[in-house]
Amino acid sequence: MSNQEFLREISIHGTSYRFYNIQLLTDKGVNVARLPFSIRVLVENILRNMNGGTVTEKDLEQISGWKPWYIEPVEIPYHPGRVLMQDFTGVPAVVDLAAMRDAIKEQGGDPQKINPLIPVDLVVDHSVQVDYYGTPQALEQNVAKEYERNSERYAFLKWAQRNFDNFKAVPPNSGICHQVNLEYLAQVVMAEPKHNPDDPPLLYPDTLVGTDSHTTMINGAGVMGWGVGGIEAEAVMLGQPYFMSIPEVVGVRLTGKLRPGVTTTDLALTITQLLREQKVVEKFVEFFGPGSKKLNVMDRATIANMSPEYGATMGFFPVDEQTIQYLEMTNRAEQARITEAYSRETGLFYTGEETPEYSKVIHLDLSFVEPCLAGPSRPQDRIPLSGLKSTVFPEEEQKSISVQVGEQEMTLSNGSIVIAAITSCTNTSNPFVLIGAALLAKKAVARGLTVPPQVKTSFAPGSTVVADYLRKADLLSPLEKLGFHIAAFGCTTCIGNSGPLDPALEQAITDNALSVASVLSGNRNFEARIHQKIKGNFLASPMLVVAFALCGRIDMDLEKEPLGQDTKGEPVFLRDIWPDEDKIQSLLNKHFSDELFQHNYATIFDGDTRWQAMPVAGENTFPWDESSNYIKKPPYFNEFQQEISSGEDSIKARALLLLTDSVTTDHISPAGAIPEAYPAGQYLLGQGVNKEEFNSYGSRRGNHEVMMRGTFGNIRIKNRLVAPKEGSFTRKFPENEEMPVYEAAMKYQQEGTPLVVLAGKEYGTGSSRDWAAKGTQLLGVKAVIAESYERIHRSNLVGMGVLPLQFSDGENWQSIGLDGSELFVLTGLREVKPGKSLLVRAEKADSTAVEFTVLAKLNTNIEVTYYQQGGILPYVLRKLLH
Repeated sequence: MSNQEFLREISIHGTSYRFYNIQLLTDKGVNVARLPFSIRVLVENILRNMNGGTVTEKDLEQISGWKPWYIEPVEIPYHPGRVLMQDFTGVPAVVDLAAMRDAIKEQGGDPQKINPLIPVDLVVDHSVQVDYYGTPQALEQNVAKEYERNSERYAFLKWAQRNFDNFKAVPPNSGICHQVNLEYLAQVVMAEPKHNPDDPPLLYPDTLVGTDSHTTMINGAGVMGWGVGGIEAEAVMLGQPYFMSIPEVVGVRLTGKLRPGVTTTDLALTITQLLREQKVVEKFVEFFGPGSKKLNVMDRATIANMSPEYGATMGFFPVDEQTIQYLEMTNRAEQARITEAYSRETGLFYTGEETPEYSKVIHLDLSFVEPCLAGPSRPQDRIPLSGLKSTVFPEEEQKSISVQVGEQEMTLSNGSIVIAAITSCTNTSNPFVLIGAALLAKKAVARGLTVPPQVKTSFAPGSTVVADYLRKADLLSPLEKLGFHIAAFGCTTCIGNSGPLDPALEQAITDNALSVASVLSGNRNFEARIHQKIKGNFLASPMLVVAFALCGRIDMDLEKEPLGQDTKGEPVFLRDIWPDEDKIQSLLNKHFSDELFQHNYATIFDGDTRWQAMPVAGENTFPWDESSNYIKKPPYFNEFQQEISSGEDSIKARALLLLTDSVTTDHISPAGAIPEAYPAGQYLLGQGVNKEEFNSYGSRRGNHEVMMRGTFGNIRIKNRLVAPKEGSFTRKFPENEEMPVYEAAMKYQQEGTPLVVLAGKEYGTGSSRDWAAKGTQLLGVKAVIAESYERIHRSNLVGMGVLPLQFSDGENWQSIGLDGSELFVLTGLREVKPGKSLLVRAEKADSTAVEFTVLAKLNTNIEVTYYQQGGILPYVLRKLLH
């Protein structure tokens, strides 16, 4: 079968295009109508790329014959159309590409072979933090500080933009990558440039992978995309297919509509809890039903953004009328016409009449959703607003502490809110909840309410469009009067860049062991993520962020208790200032216009004067600066050999850490502040970097020396080898000596002792941090043995040549009787295959031993190849050299 027999032409407003019509597969006996829409996109991808080599007719048969469930994984090669990056994960990926250019040059090859072969967009959004807040100057001051800290990184990105083909960088102070993707970069349907001037452009679905787990936000616009490891993204950039197992697809049928007073944020948190309970990890989730038709693209994007929180590969809304309307609203009218015509012609347009098959169908009536928050440390832990007071910090005894900050006296106690942030693409991409928050603020100001002085307030929209429509509606002023001045156009608090609290506040919290809280309109609230001094972090809609900022406490029943008192001494309840939905919609219709998008995105790649003034040095290969503490040449290719060895069949390893359930990538590879006393802080001090200039782990991801010292460096990580002590410490065996994790790993490396990590369920949940895998590998860890894994981190481990192993069902290190002091003998490594069982022998100090079986969590044959070759990067480099 040739894919050319499925190639057709279509005329859209007088312009001819070519496309591959999957509907014609019905002539080959394929019932396309039974396939979920997300699977149809994969069918088109395989059909279009079928070449008899990497992508074969068998691959097409496997994906077009999709089954609701699979006993054994079935692998297909998938070719995403583009790659999306943010700077925290993007910088190390580009550093790796620069190092690969050096490596191929050293092997006698052409450095220009290392070049993105598909479009890559990197948005600088993760570096700015909230150092300044609550004043009109906050934005300018934070941006100036951002450049002061990150000029080396940004100069490196400018070098990449100049020297790599197909690579574009969106400079700082422009927005958050997922919101910029939604509002501008995404095309929904892409047109391939002409290779032959006589051929019309080729249309195909917009697809992507991203180096951030919340890439899934674009699923709300009918675009297939999800987060992968930076190393996987690099392979895709270099022309390699993304090998994936054909997924199960869980259908979520939405009915009814949201009640007044219930926001899309409430719905997203409800869905997160529901789907976590339904165990959709590594599955596609596809939303359908009459209730989905009542959700616009901005609502859908909020729900899709939370896919990593409910564990799914993605949360997909097929293209329909709402998609077309959104493209028109955001200054993409021509793209809207192309998208509608193409999607209808190919069966990718959801009318509501289709009845695809699903692996499982979950029903949700939107009218049953109620106002809620999620916390204190997991996004799936939903708490109804009415039950919040009885749920949060119930074990804490109350004590009030008076703190003098400057000329202000503040009162702190357990439950005090010290950070309130309207932040994150999750919600700032939705004008309905932002206008709602501003109207709530306006009513609060009119009643004379103010925010208590201990609350650090900030507003960080995901695009500059937000500032324009709020300004046009005269709604920035009421937010500013409550301290919610725009502090940045970037991720800020949501990714841990909340900045410092006043030192007096931090000291009071520490000295009195207070359980204080933050409230934010973000998507992640893991322990110690938002701020290391804050134990309870709560996700909420922008409206509720403002409301809780006003009362200054998290342990409140806002349905019964007032936010405060007005100028007359009368109580003001949340219901008194809750915005009217018709008023919100009226303002949205009036001020949310395509002209705003045309204006704000016309020069998106140009950057501000600071960006434009930065010099660019070097050609083809990057001129590494040995004195840099931000960008260093990584060691992955230091001992590179073009031919691979057969490897060891068995290893004798020690346990570096003994962990339990829900260890996140925040625990493994922190993104926040660098503690002075930890190895990374000590390293920077030794390099002459002052503590005030440490910046964050995330900003130094281009420096492997910092990052490997920060691996397993979260101050809240609970290594059972040193329990009850928390933080980056372990025991070195056989000496049974306590020391920092990094120090122990280096001692093991000097002795030639491989390492393993033992863990519980859901190992590696959270952000798609490639450094959680890179740091693990650089510390000398050869395998991780866990009860279960989060999808992206497991894949990242494989991509770095670290073997993910899984305990047999019902077993864990506790039930087996392990304490981490054992010598672990792993055998059968040379012949490892997908799903193969391996024997582990744990030899104890008293000469007794325990044997148990583990499962190799290599899901596909290509993952076996990656593991055997030491990771994706050595594999790609060898291919390019042969």
